[in-house]
Amino acid sequence: MNNMKKQLTRVAALVAFSLVFWSCNQSDPAPKGDYVKGVFVLNEGNFFQNNGAISFFTREETTSQDDIFSRVNGKVLGGGVQGYAVAGEKGLILVDNSAAGLDKVEIINSNTFQDLTSIGAPDIENPREIVIGNNNKAYVSCWGANADYKYTTGYIAVIDLGSHKVTKKIAITGGPENLVYNNGKLFVGTNSDGGGKTLTVINTTSDDVVKTITVPGSATPIGIDANGKLWAGAGTNALKINVDSYAIESTLPIGSDSKKSARNFALSADLKSIFFVLSYFDANYVSHGETYKFGVTDTQINVATPLIKRVFSGLSVDPSQGLIYAGVTPSYAQAGYAVRYRGDGSLVDSIKVGVAPTGFFFK
Repeated sequence: MNNMKKQLTRVAALVAFSLVFWSCNQSDPAPKGDYVKGVFVLNEGNFFQNNGAISFFTREETTSQDDIFSRVNGKVLGGGVQGYAVAGEKGLILVDNSAAGLDKVEIINSNTFQDLTSIGAPDIENPREIVIGNNNKAYVSCWGANADYKYTTGYIAVIDLGSHKVTKKIAITGGPENLVYNNGKLFVGTNSDGGGKTLTVINTTSDDVVKTITVPGSATPIGIDANGKLWAGAGTNALKINVDSYAIESTLPIGSDSKKSARNFALSADLKSIFFVLSYFDANYVSHGETYKFGVTDTQINVATPLIKRVFSGLSVDPSQGLIYAGVTPSYAQAGYAVRYRGDGSLVDSIKVGVAPTGFFFK
């Protein structure tokens, strides 16, 4: 009898504990993973060493976790990191290897960074940038095999996020690179070395090219501003484009020095200003320049007064806090830095990250 009472007591205690545990879980669910919220730094790495990686830190931290893919999966990505995008609980990493046939899109769980699968060559060759579209699809700009460096084999790879398959390749010459998705339309820019002076528009329902816009220079779509206008860099100009009629409504010259080029454009969090780096390379291929800012309603761009007197390898703006995140690459043989600035150009802090930080993803 005593043994039976002890067993009943244990059962009752176990049930009570289970109810309390269940109640706690219902009111305070456990986090889904270590990478649910924070800043992801895309480190391109040294191209010939294929040592690209993604660093991570929360917005409150001043130190980063380096190469989180390797930390979680026990293996390296095996190439330079060119881009990253998230669709729900799936993350897609663009990996560009220096050897032909080894490029890929690595698909992971976006909350845990656990590896799920990958898509490789010949579907993915020389990937450059990725965006998430509608109908459960992702779009990757690829230079293609590009064996002759003439950028004639480029395409947009359309990925079905359910099957993890490339369902279509949309041919784009001139080295397709920067992408902006907006309301069922994908705007595709071209690489400056490719010589393509066009901005291509793709209908993401049919995945067909519907318009080719001629621009005065290599096209770099930037984003959609607060007034619903598309901004794009084009050589030494910034263009404001109507997303419905495709008419170029404004052309703003970016200085008059033909030796300098504008790059790393980024929209502010309120979509009313655009930041960019204006720079040039010296005889030793060292980059020099400054970072500037202009408003989307401005009639001219002031390049006499820089916002920040530094050149950066990457530039982005956190949409939740409005801080500018700038990548600093001291060399391709050492760690770089993510430097944070306020919108007025004042310094906040810097965080050591991986080799050659060129992009940021905010979650």
